[in-house]
Amino acid sequence: MKGNMRILLGLIILISITISCSPSDDSYVRGNWVQRSIFDGTPRSNAVGFVLDNMGYAGTGYDGDDYLNDFWQYNMDGDYWVQKASFPGVARTSASGFSLNGKGYIGIGYDGLNELSDFWQYAPDTNSWIQKADFGGGVRMGAVEFGANNIGYIGTGYDGSKEKKDFWKYDPNTDTWTEIYGFGGNKRRDATTFVINDKVYLGTGLSNGSYVTDFWEFDPATEVWTSKLDLDDDSSYSIVRSNAVGFTIDGLGYIATGYNGGAVATLWEYDPSTDLWENITSLEGSVRQDAVSFSTGYKGFVLFGRSGSYYLDDIYELFPQQEYDSTD
Repeated sequence: MKGNMRILLGLIILISITISCSPSDDSYVRGNWVQRSIFDGTPRSNAVGFVLDNMGYAGTGYDGDDYLNDFWQYNMDGDYWVQKASFPGVARTSASGFSLNGKGYIGIGYDGLNELSDFWQYAPDTNSWIQKADFGGGVRMGAVEFGANNIGYIGTGYDGSKEKKDFWKYDPNTDTWTEIYGFGGNKRRDATTFVINDKVYLGTGLSNGSYVTDFWEFDPATEVWTSKLDLDDDSSYSIVRSNAVGFTIDGLGYIATGYNGGAVATLWEYDPSTDLWENITSLEGSVRQDAVSFSTGYKGFVLFGRSGSYYLDDIYELFPQQEYDSTD
């Protein structure tokens, strides 16, 4: 009997140890950030970026003293940077960029004196730029942008006197802009977007100095906007902010970093099937606002930005399903 009791006690201890080490324990934190190769260029905020063929491209921005027009390529597989032909427009911050059909596009923004409306195409095969038709909505900065179904979109932002809520689509085949209608959200600047399964999700930002809380889904196939649960719908949510970044990994959306009374590092994961958010591991680098992100749909990176008056040149990759590892 005593032998059986010892065996039973041993099994209980073993089960207890197994449970205590299980990922379901409260000590388990999902989401691991891994720092990648430090950017070779000048630290900066409010840069612009896009992805082409598993390469990230980033440039322009502000370094605390100067507006910038240099342009760089990040090799995601090799983890290194290569400088490319400088952006030929005036140096600027808070521009917008997206990729379409193997080309990158950058436009609008602020040059320290005026909001801008010019728009440019980058060809990676020739490492060259061509100026295209000016943005159809006029001058602005701090807009959102995305590419979907071989069409580019830019909307919202700030024109120097007021926030905007209009949206415009760009057809690269005809080099023309057309206004689209139906967005019922608030006017805003410094919002963010991400794309999941050909649907676009938009939220965060500022309107007349207040943080907006609405959240929207856009279907490019029908050009219909659908209101989703507000970003403050649950009392446990802390998603509301401006100057954040958005990206997508494996069918889930992410909003990271930004500003709400100060720079923040928190990361929220969005599941479009439930219209719900989950808070996972915050960015492990410095808290920051005005960062930029790269997203391939299965990889996501956050880079640059500023923390107060300190400008950053680091880059982090997120592995959302891994356990948090403080040694990375």
